[in-house]
Amino acid sequence: MNQAGPNRDETAQLPPDDVVEVLLRQHARIRELFDAVRDGTVDGRRASFLELRALLAVHETAEEMIVRPTVKHIGGEEEAAARNREEKEASTVLARLEKLEFGSEQFTSALAGFEQSVKEHAAREEREEFSSLRRLCTPEELRRMGRRLLAVERAAPTHPHPATAGSPAAQWTLGPFAALLDRVRDAIRAS
Repeated sequence: MNQAGPNRDETAQLPPDDVVEVLLRQHARIRELFDAVRDGTVDGRRASFLELRALLAVHETAEEMIVRPTVKHIGGEEEAAARNREEKEASTVLARLEKLEFGSEQFTSALAGFEQSVKEHAAREEREEFSSLRRLCTPEELRRMGRRLLAVERAAPTHPHPATAGSPAAQWTLGPFAALLDRVRDAIRAS
């Protein structure tokens, strides 16, 4: 079932650079892309998977670098650590998916399990982290975080990197190098 609609309705109530608005909009797009990977032509499904992979990679990196430190401070270390662990696991699964033959039975099965875990992870973020952010941060702090998150996403890796996933420090240290390599690799494959 597509749950992108409720996220889109909720984001309409928020300023466009509010970190919660940005993340809810991205969660809606992620849900739409999972639907698109299952439906349509083979080429369309493949293109949707590539977009999904890139969106998840930049989204999770930016959350770890911008959102998690604040959540750790206001929501507790365990909450932030739990979401980082989930993201590290997601990065590992996404890296495995990249290596499988697109559309194969193994890919389709792994994708279904991955989709379920991503949706559960997003629901926990929306329920736990986003409510803490809204309750404990000022509107200006939320907008500043949103602008920083979008800036980080523009320079984030476009492929999963399980070695750095789940660690904001590793993302800040190694992420820019991984992003450069990813973007060069993407450009070569596109030509």
